[in-house]
Amino acid sequence: MLTQIINGRILTPQGWLKDGSVLICDRKILEVTNSDLAVIGATVIDARGMTIVPGFVSMHAHGGGGHDYTEATEEAFRTATTAHLKHGATGIFPTLSSTSFERIYQAVDVCENLMKEKDSPVLGLHIEGPYLNPKMAGTQYDGFLKTPDENEYIPLLEHTSCIRRWDISPELPGAHDFAKYTRSKGIMTAVTHTEAEYDDIKAAYAVGFSHAAHFYNAMPGFHKRREYKYEGTVESVYLTDGMTVEVIADGIHLPATILKLVYKLKGVENTCLVTDALAYAAYEGNEPIDPRYIIEDGVCKMADHSALAGSLATMDVLVRTMVKKANIPLEDAVRMASETPARLIGVSDRKGALAKGKDADIVILDKELNVRCVWSMGKIVPGTDILLHKE
Repeated sequence: MLTQIINGRILTPQGWLKDGSVLICDRKILEVTNSDLAVIGATVIDARGMTIVPGFVSMHAHGGGGHDYTEATEEAFRTATTAHLKHGATGIFPTLSSTSFERIYQAVDVCENLMKEKDSPVLGLHIEGPYLNPKMAGTQYDGFLKTPDENEYIPLLEHTSCIRRWDISPELPGAHDFAKYTRSKGIMTAVTHTEAEYDDIKAAYAVGFSHAAHFYNAMPGFHKRREYKYEGTVESVYLTDGMTVEVIADGIHLPATILKLVYKLKGVENTCLVTDALAYAAYEGNEPIDPRYIIEDGVCKMADHSALAGSLATMDVLVRTMVKKANIPLEDAVRMASETPARLIGVSDRKGALAKGKDADIVILDKELNVRCVWSMGKIVPGTDILLHKE
C-alpha cells in the first residue's frame, strides 16, 4: 500500500523542500521529491501549510504516561513508550535509573521481547548507574549506588546485546576498565553525576567515555577551592574535542542562554536533545506516584526542593523550546532531536532522516510546532491528532 504526504515543507538531509512529497511503501520511505503531484493508487495526505520532519530519536527517557521503565514490566515499557510515541519519538531507548542488577535483568528480558516485535519503536536499552558518585547523585538512588564491579557488568553484557548505552561517573575506581569493556561491545558510554575535572575527563575520553549525559546538570562548572580556581566538568567537556553532549531542552533544566551556548560551541553534529523524562511526562493523572517527588513549575523536583529530579517533557517540547526560546533554526533543532542521536547511538542506517530507504518514521508539525500526525514504520500512530485533509 502506498501513502503519499504532499504539499508540506520537508526537511531532508540536503535541506528544505518546499511543497514536495514523501512517498511511503511497506514501512519504508520510497522517495522524497520536490513534486507535489499525486501518485496514482496512493493514499494522499495533504500537509499544506505544515512541516514534515523525521521522527525523533529519544535516547534518554526514564518513563512516561504514569509508568517508569525501571518497573521492568511489559506494561510499564509499553505505556511509557506509547506516551512518547504520540509526541513524535518514533525511536526510543528506554532508560533505567540506578537499581539492582536483578531488576536490570528483568528489564533486559522485557526490552528484548519488545525489540523482537515487528515495527517496534524500542531500539535498545539505556542504563544510568548504579555506578554513580554519591556526592552527585542525590538521595534518589539510595541503596543502589556502588563502584563498577566486573563480576556484575561483564556477565550482564555477555548475556544480552540490547544494552546500547550506559552512563556512569568516570572518577570511580574501576570506571576506566568499565569503559574499555563497554567500548569493545560498541556501547555508547557517557559521563554522568560526576565531579570530574579536565584531567579526569581527558583520561575518561581516552578509554571510551564519548558522551556527556544531561550536560550541565549533575556536574560542576567553573569553581573555586580556597584561593584557586578550577575548571569543572562542563568546561572540560567543551575542551575535549570529539566528546558529544546532550541537553534537557525543556527550558527549565537549562535556560535559553545556556542552550544557545551549547549549540554554538558543540554544534548540531555533537549535540542531542533529550527529555530525561520521568513517569509523569505525558501523564494524565494529578498526583505524583512517588512521594519522593513533587510536580512544580512544570518540572519534577525532589520533595525537599534539593534538586530537580527529571523533566516532564516530550521530544516535541524540546524542539519547540530550542526554536521559540533559544532562537535556534528549526532544521537544527530537529536534527538534534533525530539525526544526531540516531548517528551517535548507531541507528542512523534506518532512523533519523527523511531519505529513500530509511524507515518511514515521520512527524508533521503545524505552524506552532505542535505535533499533528505521527507515522511509525509507515503506520499512523493511534491517538495522534490528525487534522489533515485526505483525498
